[in-house]
Amino acid sequence: MNNNKLDILVIAVHPDDAELGCGGTIIKHVQLGKKVGVVDLTRGELGTRGTAESRDEEARRATEIMGLYVRENLGMRDGFFRNDETHQLEVIRSIRKYRPEIIISNALVDRHPDHGRAGDLVNDSVFLAGLRKIETRADGGMPQMPHRPRLVLQLIQDYYIKPDIVLDVTDHWSDKIRAIKAYSSQFHSDAYRSDEPETYISKPDFLEYIEGRAREYGKYIGATYAEGFTCRRLLGVDDLFVLK
Repeated sequence: MNNNKLDILVIAVHPDDAELGCGGTIIKHVQLGKKVGVVDLTRGELGTRGTAESRDEEARRATEIMGLYVRENLGMRDGFFRNDETHQLEVIRSIRKYRPEIIISNALVDRHPDHGRAGDLVNDSVFLAGLRKIETRADGGMPQMPHRPRLVLQLIQDYYIKPDIVLDVTDHWSDKIRAIKAYSSQFHSDAYRSDEPETYISKPDFLEYIEGRAREYGKYIGATYAEGFTCRRLLGVDDLFVLK
């Protein structure tokens, strides 16, 4: 039995991408009893504010707030990772290690070039992870079995993208905001004292933008807050009466 097996695995390029894009979804499913984990591709070391070490600590605090089963960082180079064989094999190992039913990855097109590149990297790696002739080994040296999740979703991040699916996260919104604010070096915080320059995401109104997007998506399903996702394939349902 694989004790590492997850229900949902979020693979995102920067620490805080998961919190911003799907923090409510994570918390909701954790509280539903699902095993949810996050794999961060980089430590976000090129961020204008804070350090890689401070982001590590912030990610740890956010992990506790969200109740993640596991979180790990692959330590790829922020800004300079590539969608190539070397990086694909690293992601494939993580997919085969955790064998998730659902993977959530970065937006395929976005303001930050890392997001789209990471989205493509994860999507390509998901397909390759299901091929038995691609051999990978676990940390202990044991061969890994092929695995392909049944569903891959992409976050909607800075750019507006029409979602293919939206999820009501109203009851978990306050905890999502707590998880985001755990990254006090990145987002507006009266407690963070630094002479570092203000950035696009550290301005006080940035979180208002996050709330506005969630309210907009929520409006379409009769909820106060919702998170939206895209999918590269058609999504089906067994019962029309479960749709909102």
